[in-house]
Amino acid sequence: MKTISVINLKGGVAKTISAVNIAHILATVHNKRVLLIDNDKQGNASKMFDAHNYDALSIADVMTERNPDVSQIITQTGYDNLHVIPANMNLLRANLKVLLDSTRPQQTRIRSALKTVADKYDYCIIDNAPDINISVINALVASDDVLIPIKIDKFAFDGLAELKEQIENTQEELNPDLQLRGCFVTSYQRNEVNKQGEEWLHGQKEYPLFRTHIRKTEKVDESTFAAKPILEYSRRCGAAYDYLALVAEYLRGEGN
Repeated sequence: MKTISVINLKGGVAKTISAVNIAHILATVHNKRVLLIDNDKQGNASKMFDAHNYDALSIADVMTERNPDVSQIITQTGYDNLHVIPANMNLLRANLKVLLDSTRPQQTRIRSALKTVADKYDYCIIDNAPDINISVINALVASDDVLIPIKIDKFAFDGLAELKEQIENTQEELNPDLQLRGCFVTSYQRNEVNKQGEEWLHGQKEYPLFRTHIRKTEKVDESTFAAKPILEYSRRCGAAYDYLALVAEYLRGEGN
């Protein structure tokens, strides 16, 4: 199972939208068995698949329970190849509980849990909070690849250096196989700001950039109200074509 963390320390960059649509495309277009982990207390990825429920088990239980039965936490979606580990505000308390628990390792809990279901999935996509907290560190320790969505604006590159440093620290201390596979631009518009931002990223050797960018379209926002992946909501819109191209570009880099 290949595990991919989608993360940016800045909010409002289409991080959850990207994680949801990458997972959906891998499952429905490429026929991969996909587990999507909502690792953000806001629970927006869970809401996209009607999996946000305080009465059900969640990623908080993965973080706090000793030897959790992950198969009991995984939730079905309306798509045969796509399952979800949901999140809700309980994750906030879970993160605090983990930090106070020195009786067992704190940074490897998600990795240990995923090992128990790794043979059932081809890909695991982790939608991370815009933060470096203990559950996000757990996600990086459990991941093979990191993808960073970036919306080009005045604050677009804030936090990139800090995030890259955290990735490198994780590589050195806990997960030498972790790779920054690349950044990709979201909400792209044909204007000078976006062109210059992409050019800057292309010129930075330390931040690899996917050639595919995701065009800005109101259909993406509408899809969140409909709680549908973009291919289900508006298959012919620009963003749908772009997410298809982004996943294909990622898979080509894997040799698939």
